[in-house]
Amino acid sequence: MQVHDTIDSFRKALDAERAGGRTVGLVPTMGYLHEGHLSLLRRAVADCDVAAATIFVNPLQFGAGEDLATYPSDLEGDSRLAAGAGVAHLFTPATSEMYPGEVLTTVTVAGASEGLEGGARPTHFAGVATVVAKLFNIAGPCRAYFGEKDWQQLQVVRRLVTDLSFPVEVVACPTVREPDGLALSSRNVYLSTGQRRAAPVLYRALLAGRAAAGAGAEATAVEAAMTEVVSAEPLADLDYAAVRDDRLLIAVRFGPTRLIDNLAMEE
Repeated sequence: MQVHDTIDSFRKALDAERAGGRTVGLVPTMGYLHEGHLSLLRRAVADCDVAAATIFVNPLQFGAGEDLATYPSDLEGDSRLAAGAGVAHLFTPATSEMYPGEVLTTVTVAGASEGLEGGARPTHFAGVATVVAKLFNIAGPCRAYFGEKDWQQLQVVRRLVTDLSFPVEVVACPTVREPDGLALSSRNVYLSTGQRRAAPVLYRALLAGRAAAGAGAEATAVEAAMTEVVSAEPLADLDYAAVRDDRLLIAVRFGPTRLIDNLAMEE
């Protein structure tokens, strides 16, 4: 595996792969890799001739008071995991490489970024869209793999690609869960022992919402069913439980830690 810390090196490496007739799969991450990330990497390896990954904790997508300074990091361990998964090129830029000066150009995706996470974190999706646009511009034509756990983010990226005509195929991959249903997330490491025991309430709430929808309940009743499940857990503080099209979405706080999850309305 080749590790690149400059835009020029990563871009030239992927250009050379395509010049040799090889297809490229790209997995953008913020690092601290877990089995969810590895499922994306393995999918890219299986689908494409060459798999590339990026590790960059993007400051633009963190709002004031969020966990940028304490976001978990293990670049050495991540590099081993990426290599073990079959990644050929790993891009690990410093912030100064990605943003060498004041960022005066940002990308905003209206519609898809509004409400839910966009309401709770007003600058978040502009930060996501900006860094993803940069990474797609650097990487060039590819398939890009994103997890369904961050459902709204996935919709933002899809719209970004469509509206700006990036030569990128966005591939959605299923959420990976612990045996008790908790969706894998780098932020799960923040949970105390008691909070970790309580955290599967997100998945239970989503299942309750799915059951209510399957019984013919209207959207407001489905949201109420999810809310009721979360309300019964003393350590959980609900941000939202929502129905959007064919998706159930939820965000819950456990102390300072905020977790999100989602589920299709039908199995």
